[in-house]
Amino acid sequence: MNDKLNELLKNSNKQEILDTYKKALENSDEAPFWKEKIVPFVDAILSVLIPLKEQNLLFTPEGKIVKDLDSELFYAWTDLISLRTLAFTIEQSNQSGTLLRTEYKDVNYSKINLETLGTYLSSFRVNLQDEDNLDFPVANYNLHIGMITIMKTLF
Repeated sequence: MNDKLNELLKNSNKQEILDTYKKALENSDEAPFWKEKIVPFVDAILSVLIPLKEQNLLFTPEGKIVKDLDSELFYAWTDLISLRTLAFTIEQSNQSGTLLRTEYKDVNYSKINLETLGTYLSSFRVNLQDEDNLDFPVANYNLHIGMITIMKTLF
């Protein structure tokens, strides 16, 4: 499973990865409900991870430097709370013009468009105004756990 995903994340662009997920979902026995949820979820994650990869600025949810976009890093960011943290980190970094809250120091950083990630998180009622307010419906968190489980079985 991870070998195919690792290959995709290493060598493919966002659209190719999304197309592969779509095809895997079409060929799976998963309910249409899940098929409708997973591709936007993957798109939201990749909308930030791919630009970070292109800038050689990948990092873990804890801010540790990572050199490669692989399945381990990808799945680390699928947690809804981690994804929310990523949105705040990139928003603050965009405002300051430098990558913040990571082990990177004095690196060139180009702003990353947060529209896709922000829209996705907002659709699940994640508060993107107040980082200290971690209030969102538990059902939305549980839904993400279900999507992650399915995503791990697709390849």
